[in-house]
Amino acid sequence: MSSCCEAPSAQARRIAPRVLRVVWLTALLLLAQTQLGWAGEPSHGIAMHGRPLHAPEMAHFPYVNPQAPKGGRISLGAVGTFDSLNPFIIKGNAPPGLRGYVYESLMARALDEPFSLYGLLAERIEVPEDRSSITFHLRAAARFSDGRPVTADDVLFSLDVLRQKGWPFHRSYYKKVVKAEKLSARAVRFVFADGSDREMPLIMGLMPVLPSHLLTNDSFALTTLKPPVGSGPYLVDGEKLIPGRSITYRRNPEYWGRDLAVNKGRYNFAEIRYEYFRDSSSLFEAFKTGAVDLRDEDDPSRWAEGYAFPAAADGRIKRRTFSIALPSGMTGLVMNTRRAAFKDQRVRRAFVLLFDFEWINRSLFHGAYARTRSYFDRSELSSHGRPADAEERRLLAPYLAEVKPEILAGVHRFPVSDGSGRDRRNVKAAFDLLVAAGYRLDGTRLVHGGTRQPLSIEMLADTRSKERLFASFAVALRRVGIEVRIRQVDSAQYWSRLKAFDFDMVQWTWGASLSPGNEQIGRWSSQVADTPGALNYAGVRSKGVDAMIEALLAARDRPAFVSAVRAFDRLLLSGDYVVPLYHLPKQMVAHWSHLAAPAGSTLYGYDFDTWWSERR
Repeated sequence: MSSCCEAPSAQARRIAPRVLRVVWLTALLLLAQTQLGWAGEPSHGIAMHGRPLHAPEMAHFPYVNPQAPKGGRISLGAVGTFDSLNPFIIKGNAPPGLRGYVYESLMARALDEPFSLYGLLAERIEVPEDRSSITFHLRAAARFSDGRPVTADDVLFSLDVLRQKGWPFHRSYYKKVVKAEKLSARAVRFVFADGSDREMPLIMGLMPVLPSHLLTNDSFALTTLKPPVGSGPYLVDGEKLIPGRSITYRRNPEYWGRDLAVNKGRYNFAEIRYEYFRDSSSLFEAFKTGAVDLRDEDDPSRWAEGYAFPAAADGRIKRRTFSIALPSGMTGLVMNTRRAAFKDQRVRRAFVLLFDFEWINRSLFHGAYARTRSYFDRSELSSHGRPADAEERRLLAPYLAEVKPEILAGVHRFPVSDGSGRDRRNVKAAFDLLVAAGYRLDGTRLVHGGTRQPLSIEMLADTRSKERLFASFAVALRRVGIEVRIRQVDSAQYWSRLKAFDFDMVQWTWGASLSPGNEQIGRWSSQVADTPGALNYAGVRSKGVDAMIEALLAARDRPAFVSAVRAFDRLLLSGDYVVPLYHLPKQMVAHWSHLAAPAGSTLYGYDFDTWWSERR
């Protein structure tokens, strides 16, 4: 008789139930870990793909000067106005700075990595390998500016109100949290439906944390000009606040996080002031007088010719260029496909053909710009000039009808003109597309053969520089019979109309990182195409685009991620949703000489939060 068939001994009979109980409890524990996300070692940081670059013992980021002197002031300029100090809701216009200076996140982003986070309000995290959850352990020292500790209740409150009443992208992100659990006064766990969106742990790490002892669900949703309470390094100086004209941030001397490694060498100014101006010309004049200390120059013509004044000539103003490793993003003339004029892709393609980049770049910008050929130009994420790889073709297989063959093959080129402003080849090709879309010339007007309605659009601008670009483009459009109205409105009206998608064409820039993720939902997905306040200004509704966003969020390694982003890029380019414009190869920055910067650089170019003033 084999041993397997022998009767168990008395000792074995006594041991067996205990062994079974241990096995049963172990199985239950493993099941709980899988369902609740308990697995995962404590960590100081997290990377979107791979491991964080910096060790737990990091003293400071390498791109800062940890001995940077504290003090001094910096004055910055902005165009437009503001009427609220609540940056988390659609209603009202909030000034820059509130989100980073007053309100903090659970984790801080490193600027020398594509997408990695390190502990800020949270000192450590726990994330299972499948990324189905994340647990945050808050620092005992974390405090709001009124002295109250930051607790798990604040984190859960923030999730709740942002998910209910925040911006559309807040609602889109945070609805993926299927369970939010308070583990202790300083520990909270977020559980996701599954691990298909591997960015969600990082998204939660960047969630702003609001003071639950001062806000309610109702008060959160109101505009206000009352200086807010946050946990960040600065306070809004209520005595210097001039609604619509200027806001001043004063460094909090009691800031709880000033000695953290992620903050060393940062937030060096005692005071940061934003002054608002009616237009960019007024802002530049203020910079020339010293009323504004630093400007990020985006006008090559001004860079080439506009600095012939004494302060720039004698060295009191310095001009510098910074390399940047991020994708260029897409600056383009957005065609609102919700409007009848742009529902037909042939019309949109005709507009792309009629834009004479070579002439505009030479005539308006001294030839300083490079043509933008991808939503992720200037990076490995761009599909331009690259044939689709096997993974891209697998992802795109169900959606090939949405992809132009030449874009799939990597041989697509945007039209190139002779630079005269009257390139007949591109004009003829555009006119043929308009005829195919049903339009005919009626005298000098282009009208639809069926409806007899003219092809007429309004270009909406909020700055003179946009108005100037529109005027140049309008010349080519009117030449083929398209009626064009250019309307410049004030900042408040402009933002109100954008939020309501009340426009035909606007100029817009979607920035890009080396790790695009959930923000693409708010820009391009079908689910937000009709959501006021979303950034899907073109009104894109594409099953392929939606699927590629899901694919890039689910990618488990960098090669798969790059393929998913390139496939996504091909679909956006194929849709002709914008007239792609241009980008600068480097950042151009002018500043008064009392400002100094660290020697280290970042993937994002310059970061003035690491600068300091040598004037006291």
